[in-house]
This record gives sequence, structure tokens and C-alpha cells, in this order.
Amino acid sequence: MRVSDGVGLRSERGPILLALMLSTFLIAIDSTVLSTAVPTIVDEFGGFEQFAWLFSIYMLAQAASVPVYAKLSDIIGRRPVIYIGIVLFLIGSVLCASAWSMGSLIAFRAVQGLGAGAILPTTMTIAGDIYTVRERARTQGYLASVWAFSSVAGPTLGGLFSQFLSWRWIFWINVPLCLLALWMLWRNYRQPYERHRRPIDYAGALLLTAALVLIVLALLEGGNGWAWMSWQSVGAFGLGGVLLIAFAFVERRAVDPILAPWVFSSRIVVSTSVVSLFVGVVLIGLVSFVPTFLQSTANAVPLAAGLAVAALTLGWPISAGFAGRFYLRIGFRATTLIGSVLAIIGAGLLTVFAFSPSIPLTAVACFVVGLGLGFVAAPSLIAAQSSVDMRRRGVVSGTNMLARSIGSAVGVAVFGAMANAMIAANGGADSPAAIRAGTIAVFVGVGSAAIVMLIACVFIPPVHIAEPETEPSTERATVAPAED
Repeated sequence: MRVSDGVGLRSERGPILLALMLSTFLIAIDSTVLSTAVPTIVDEFGGFEQFAWLFSIYMLAQAASVPVYAKLSDIIGRRPVIYIGIVLFLIGSVLCASAWSMGSLIAFRAVQGLGAGAILPTTMTIAGDIYTVRERARTQGYLASVWAFSSVAGPTLGGLFSQFLSWRWIFWINVPLCLLALWMLWRNYRQPYERHRRPIDYAGALLLTAALVLIVLALLEGGNGWAWMSWQSVGAFGLGGVLLIAFAFVERRAVDPILAPWVFSSRIVVSTSVVSLFVGVVLIGLVSFVPTFLQSTANAVPLAAGLAVAALTLGWPISAGFAGRFYLRIGFRATTLIGSVLAIIGAGLLTVFAFSPSIPLTAVACFVVGLGLGFVAAPSLIAAQSSVDMRRRGVVSGTNMLARSIGSAVGVAVFGAMANAMIAANGGADSPAAIRAGTIAVFVGVGSAAIVMLIACVFIPPVHIAEPETEPSTERATVAPAED
């Protein structure tokens, strides 16, 4: 049946939106809750030199699986894919909570990452399915608010569990949340179109996944686990490149390829994906380096440093919620340009404030960057989703998420190399002045990435926004009847 107008948790589609928010919350809080528990985990298991893999393997599994899940959501439907994702995340959480060594915990984090690779793009795609273009900015604001809440709640819960219970509870808490998300989706969400059987491109999926694993692995470990010019880096990049070439040849003959040629020939999909890539670069530059900078130069406690970064994710949902009013009046491109300018200003403020480290001033600058990213991320994704029909929307959403993940991996590698070079040239990691010099170099890099993001926004083509009464009925959701 046709859904009544209205966006919000009390509207007719409210239960679906709440289920999507809860599903997003699983991924959002998992990215922050573990950080404060790492010292406790290392005390129990040892393996300090391996703990970075708790984050790297998760990001690797998530990034590599996103394109496959995105395509499957267009073939077999959104419901089974998001169910698979939540169940995998649930299994991974139980396994992580039961881990007996650092190696087993790392392996089980990969299972969680495979679940996250299905959940995040599918929630974005479902939101694109059930809300009109005019309504999506507000729904993106709701979804973005989950990240803001998680940025504060995650480190707090991680610290509380580690100190008063056990670090294992940061994984056990996911079990009831996953079950609740599954129940809410099963009870309330029905797909607004019929599925049609299409052949699955297994060869393309395997080649693309393997190539992404190798390339993202090389980006994450280059300069950290091994030298950039080591045989590991050269081999991973080289073999990943060969597999990508093989993937391109396979896709030319596939009946229904994982990444069809139209993805690369669509100006709006390509331009918004490039924008999303640099959103990932800017985001990771701040999340990764601001806490260390404040702890080393301003004597900030970890919680205060984390709250400074939280200002970034507080600004994001505020601007994402207002973005709809902007792009309905001035268009998607102009809205993203405004956001890019704000991100550049914020990065500039970070650079200036870094010469006299201050927690409040750094938080203000992060907040400005967050405002900018909210005006960029949501409108660019909505513009791309609006350019295709529902049977291609999963691929578009997945391509956008993949680009952001790759941007984060590239950002970690590039900014890490920049920071390390500056720190080494200014006295080493024991010197606060050296840490400050390295961080300033990163902030300049973040500003440069924001400038490139601005240039990419210029190339977003105009997108026609249909009036609600003329928008196709497939843009609306069908809500499941209440079940006894």
C-alpha cells in the first residue's frame, strides 16, 4: 500500500527508519567502542604489535565485501542481504566475545567486518527506496545522528565495560541489538518491488573481492607492517592490479556484471564517488590524528581528546538535516560546494589552532569540518541514488560506500607517512613539538584533500528533482501489516 507523507520516527514509515537507525548503530558504535578497550585486551592476550589488526582486518573485510553485497541487494533484494549482514555481525560478535587469543580475536573481527559490509550500504539503499528525494535529506540526518551519538557513547561504554565488567561485554552487547534489529526489519519492512532472477557474476565477485583485499591491505600495512618498497607492498599492489585487469575482462562478458560499464560511464556516479572518496580522506585524517595530537601537546586525557573528535560527528548530522532545504532550492552541486568550502575553512582553523594547542579550539574546528561534510556526504549520495532506478540503486550506494572506504585507507597511508616523516625530522615521537609538526602536516593534507573534494563537486552534473506528486510510485515504500 502507499505510505502517507511524513518523515520521522512517529510517521507510518517510522518503524522502518528506527530499524535502519538501529542497524546503523551496530556499525557506528563498533567503530568507536573497541578503541578504549584495547589496553585491557592487550593486558590479557599480549600481542601489542598485533592490536592494530583489530581495526585493519575489520576495515579490510568491510571494504572488500561492499560491492558484492550491493550488487546482491539489486538481484535478490534488500531484505535477505541486510539479514545476512546482521546475522554475520551477530555471529562475529559472539565469536569475538569468546576469543581466546589475539589471533582468534583478529580473525573473528573479520567476520564482523563481513557483516558490516552488508549492513551499511543496504541501510542507505533502503532509505533511498522508501523516501522521496525531498525526504531523503531528513532521513540522512536521522541516520547521521546515530554516528554522533555513537562517537560519544562508544568510548564511554568501552571504558566502563573494561573497567567494571569485562572487555568482552563490548561484543556481548551486540547480541540483543542484532536480534532487535532483525525483528524490527522482519516485522515492518517489505520491499516495494518484485525480485527477478538474474545470474550472479561469481567470477567477477571473486576477482573484485580478491583485488580489493590486496590493494586495501597494501594501503593499510604500507609504511606500518612493512616498508612501502618491500616485496610485500610491491607484490600486493602488483597482484591486486593484475586481478583488477582480469576483473575488467571478465565483466565485459558477464551477463549481469558486479560493476557494469554504465557505472564508469555515468558522470554523476563517477563524480559523486570521487567526492565520497575524499570525504573518507578528510574524515580519517581527523579521527586518526586529533586524539594523539591533543594528548601529546595539550595534556588532554583520552576522554577529552575523544570528545574533541566527537564535535566532528556532532556537526555532521546537523548540516545533513538541513541539507535538503539547500539542495531543493539551489541544487545538489551548489550544496556540496558550500560544504566543501566549510570543510576547507575548518581544516584551515585546525592548522592555525595547532600552533597553540587547545582542546576547545580544536573541537570548534572539528565541528566546522563536520558541518561541511554533512553538506557534502548526504547530498552527493542522494544525487547519485536519484539518477538511477531501484534495480540499480544498490550498486550506486555500494560504489559510494566503497569509495569512502578506499579514501579512508588511502588517507591512513598517506597521512601516516607524512606525520612520521615530520616527526622523525623534528626530534622523534617523544617530543611534543615533533608531534605538533607532524599533526600540522596532516591538517594541511586534510585541507588539501578538502580542496580536491571541492573541485570534484564542481563536476557533479545537474539532477532534476521531481515533485512528490510526479515521483514514480516505486519511490514509496510498502509497510508490512502488523502481525499477531
